[in-house]
Amino acid sequence: MTSSPSHALSGPDPVKNARAYLCELYEGDTERAHRFRYGLLAFDVATVVFIIATSFAPDWPGVKVLDILVGLAVLADFSARLWISRSRWRELLHPATWADIVALISFLIAPLVGEGAGFLRIMRTLRLLRNYRILTRLRQDSPVFRRNEEVILAITNLFVFIFVMTGIVYATQHRSNPNIHNFVDALYFTVTSLTTTGYGDIVLKDTAGRLISVLIMIFGVTLFLRLAQVLFRPHKVRFPCPTCGLQRHDPDAVHCKACGTVLNIPDEGS
Repeated sequence: MTSSPSHALSGPDPVKNARAYLCELYEGDTERAHRFRYGLLAFDVATVVFIIATSFAPDWPGVKVLDILVGLAVLADFSARLWISRSRWRELLHPATWADIVALISFLIAPLVGEGAGFLRIMRTLRLLRNYRILTRLRQDSPVFRRNEEVILAITNLFVFIFVMTGIVYATQHRSNPNIHNFVDALYFTVTSLTTTGYGDIVLKDTAGRLISVLIMIFGVTLFLRLAQVLFRPHKVRFPCPTCGLQRHDPDAVHCKACGTVLNIPDEGS
């Protein structure tokens, strides 16, 4: 039976109890922990929607106040995760942690220095790739996610890449490139480069811009082809073979194609 928050934080060592309570929420297997992590996922998605919406309308009234409020919430989440980490240096050296720090700074300083630093908030989209613990729960709770996990993850990867690269294009070009007036122009350039359409009405002329274009084309096309691959290849189900560990099988497979072991793949009746 799980204890209440007030009980968990009471006792002879409230700091130790508070850390244990946060460890349960972020890493535990209780119903309360599952609800908390779903709430974090919802917050991450809402944050990304807020970032994108305000990037198109940076002068929207109240956006500076919301920037600070979201930044404080991100700071609380970041501090809690770092506090309970068993290896803080490894956590700090992780590239996604750097992205979190950059986004956090941007949320808190963008209202002071203006739109030029506001683009850095887009780095928060990388947080969507760090919810590894919730993936297992989503597989258990959502038949739709189980059937379409690879497609959903491929779309997420492509989405994150597009908006991170759009932020980089905007940050590096909006002051020097007369064709990049706003976030929409940067998004337009990123998508046309990624699809190799290259209309030519917006180009990045300096050396740094050309290197950014190369990165967009190489990595963007790779992610786009990955999405096409998972969309059009024959449907498989994820079920580890108990003998050889093969992960993917035909939905109606009775035996593992690799080792012949009899499988017992759960069928939802569809």
